[in-house]
Amino acid sequence: MSVDRVHEAAPSTAAPVHRPVMAWVITGMLVLFIVVNWADKTVFGIAAQPLKEELGLTSAQVGFIGSAFFFLFSITGLTVGFIGNRVRTKWVLFALAALWSLTMVPVLVSASFATLLISRIGLGAAEGPSGALANAGAFEWFPKEKRSFPSAWLSSGASIAKIAIAPLLALIVAVWGWRASFVVLALAGVVWALAWALIGRQGPFAAPLGRKVDAAPVVQRVPFRKIALSRTFVGCVIGTFTMYGLVSVILTWLPSYFEVGLGIDRLQAGAMFGLPSISGMTAMLVVSWFSDRRVAAGSSARVQRGLVPAVGLLIGGLLLALLPYLASPTLAIAAVVLGYGVGTVALPLANAAVSQICPPAQQAGTLGVFLALQSASGLFAPALTGWLVDVAPSPGEGFALAFQVFGLAVVVGGIATALLVNPERDARRILG
Repeated sequence: MSVDRVHEAAPSTAAPVHRPVMAWVITGMLVLFIVVNWADKTVFGIAAQPLKEELGLTSAQVGFIGSAFFFLFSITGLTVGFIGNRVRTKWVLFALAALWSLTMVPVLVSASFATLLISRIGLGAAEGPSGALANAGAFEWFPKEKRSFPSAWLSSGASIAKIAIAPLLALIVAVWGWRASFVVLALAGVVWALAWALIGRQGPFAAPLGRKVDAAPVVQRVPFRKIALSRTFVGCVIGTFTMYGLVSVILTWLPSYFEVGLGIDRLQAGAMFGLPSISGMTAMLVVSWFSDRRVAAGSSARVQRGLVPAVGLLIGGLLLALLPYLASPTLAIAAVVLGYGVGTVALPLANAAVSQICPPAQQAGTLGVFLALQSASGLFAPALTGWLVDVAPSPGEGFALAFQVFGLAVVVGGIATALLVNPERDARRILG
């Protein structure tokens, strides 16, 4: 093969130019994209009680609507690779943000249980691929060795929304009503989409449509069942499935728990919505940073990506399981905030463990399936919480029981993670 043909076959060796300023402008826009994304998610939890009062909804109906968000979330998330192979990332992101705003319209025109349900299902479908596509858009602007930090900022967009935006939404709901919060978020989606149409563009590290950047000359592939049936994959699915159920409950019900369960003022309850996110973001960043450094220094991935997340799940789950026995609202809040924060360390570490046991050519698909299975717990967890609140003697007791149930489930997930997850062992079996 001639030199010219070698270069033609491997365009990634051509030296694309990294433009740091533009790269971080694009990344900043994508962080805002994730912030709006998660603000759309959180607004239902913040407005749950006003919606319940105005529309005469039961807690079970509110929980069902919260679960409905995830009906199509996993399915559309699985299709992201096909979308990205055929349409430029810029325009897929533009369309998603526009769709978020569009899903707010039915509720504003005619608020009812049916329109709320349709709106949340549509929003979930539009948001399913968002996280993966935002990372893909940012990665077009960074070489491989510089992609962790922008990805960390994108992951932080969810916490930024819950810490900084949720209190503002709570204020809007308290002063102008829940409809005003939906209008603000619809406008935010439109503004972001218009700004992105002007600023967004293909980066120097983008792959041509239908072909990946930096693809290896020889691609190793294995039957997917070898990956999916491995003990590490199964253990990671069980551990994160239980934790994501808790994440979806916090997203839908936390302000309501603070307000009707603990007797906290509505505005203050909304402002406190971000507390678990502060503990979660801190725990994930610190533990993931330390774990990666230990793995790089030669520490066992079995310890850092198996036992460490297992301990996080066990401690977090046990703290939540104690909730019915805590008489003080302060102690109850501390248990939820710390239990949630410690448990979330399992999420990024499980992603790393799963990526370690699959060939590079199958990594995106494997993670897509893994994340879809993980988020499936959101289909029923909020609805189950609503039912438990409805049948309990009081809302406070119902919420405490729900958190105890999900805390014990997280403990089971921690045990499964500890017993099953061993990325080094399974990588040897799968990859040879």
